[in-house]
Amino acid sequence: MVMHFKEYGDIHKPLILLIHGGGVGGWMWDKQVQYFSDYHCVVPELIDNVAKNNSNFSIEDSAKTLLSLIEEKAKNKCVIVVGFSLGAQIAIQMVSLKPQLIDFAIINSALVTPSTVAKKWIRPMIKLTFPLIKNKSFAKLQAKTLYVDEEYFEQYYEDSSKIKVDNLIKILQENMSFAIPHDFSKARCKILVTVGEKEKSNMKKSAIHLVNSNPNCQGVVLSNIGHGVSLAHPEFFNRFVEEWMKDGKLPEGKVINYCID
Repeated sequence: MVMHFKEYGDIHKPLILLIHGGGVGGWMWDKQVQYFSDYHCVVPELIDNVAKNNSNFSIEDSAKTLLSLIEEKAKNKCVIVVGFSLGAQIAIQMVSLKPQLIDFAIINSALVTPSTVAKKWIRPMIKLTFPLIKNKSFAKLQAKTLYVDEEYFEQYYEDSSKIKVDNLIKILQENMSFAIPHDFSKARCKILVTVGEKEKSNMKKSAIHLVNSNPNCQGVVLSNIGHGVSLAHPEFFNRFVEEWMKDGKLPEGKVINYCID
């Protein structure tokens, strides 16, 4: 699989891999790239890959491709993987496949509670609503749920408009059927799981399941935030990521405690 990516910062410093979510692109990490300018930031483009080159998107294939990219770029450096939504699912798959390559993983808003009912209805619903994707009023409503503001709306709209219907269906099917990999429990890197207080209940349940699946996980429900903390409050996000990596300090919010029944 060929995946486009961009590099920023100092190639001799620790590597931060920033994996965007579905419906957005690498541009969602612009504020992080600016803040972490003294790191080696690598930003892949999942949507570009799916829309133009690959109609058989899978979370596992994406994870394997990004692991190969880390092996090529990291050269024994400290590696931090940050993922949002679909990108967070890919990050989970990555630490499950080759945890020895990753030192820190920040998992933001990862869905890990598969829904067979939802997956069943994805194709007919997308076929019905797909024409709305190119409607700017509809796109603005969708963008608002992801905290995409005016600065990035045109880029969001461009990315949304170029995706093919079968590719979108495949992405959503992968997203809705993703479950915690068996080997996730064996990962020994440090893992921070976050979810917004205003997110849907299945997202909050997913965060709890993740924390309870690995004793190296720490989890926090972030106060007064929905799906997309890094876009909604980039300064807060950047600061807590840095403080957690350097000092182990958790962001403000309700801590999710590790507790296996």
